[in-house]
Amino acid sequence: MDDALRLERRTRLPDALRVLVEEFPREIWESHPNFAGLVSFWLDRHGMFRQICDVLKSDAEAAMDAKLDARSHGARLARYGGLLVRELHGHHQIEDMHYFPVLAKADPKVSRGFEILDHDHHDLDGLLERFTEAANAVLQKDREIGPFREELLGFERFLDRHLVDEEELVVPVILKHGPGGLA
Repeated sequence: MDDALRLERRTRLPDALRVLVEEFPREIWESHPNFAGLVSFWLDRHGMFRQICDVLKSDAEAAMDAKLDARSHGARLARYGGLLVRELHGHHQIEDMHYFPVLAKADPKVSRGFEILDHDHHDLDGLLERFTEAANAVLQKDREIGPFREELLGFERFLDRHLVDEEELVVPVILKHGPGGLA
């Protein structure tokens, strides 16, 4: 894959892959007849991932400022960190095995975008591993929270880049072609 398209380097998808988001801009998504159901659910899942990152970041900052004790922070980090890792792995597995191939066939002019997103998932696996190691260092070795927070901030930035790009590919394809045949 072109190095400029790698998750850690790109700032957005190439214009050739943004043709449908130009036709179906974010501002109209919720009012579109094909929004309810699958699209709404998909975006809710992405919102959940972002919320969990926000909780983990707020908790780390509160623990660093001695506003959250180590025991409470550890319990919350284990709960929400584990939830994030499990849910992202499951979400990506379903997309790679089912949704991306079906969506790529539904609109071949953006099929390259789904290859990029699939590659992102492999990159995110490595980032999730680093995130898990940093969280475990806090939980098991009583290490400083600062390095975990920095790892989380980097992970969050790349996750958001991926989620935005995924939304700008997936949602317009479903809005255009409908959710039929995806289930």
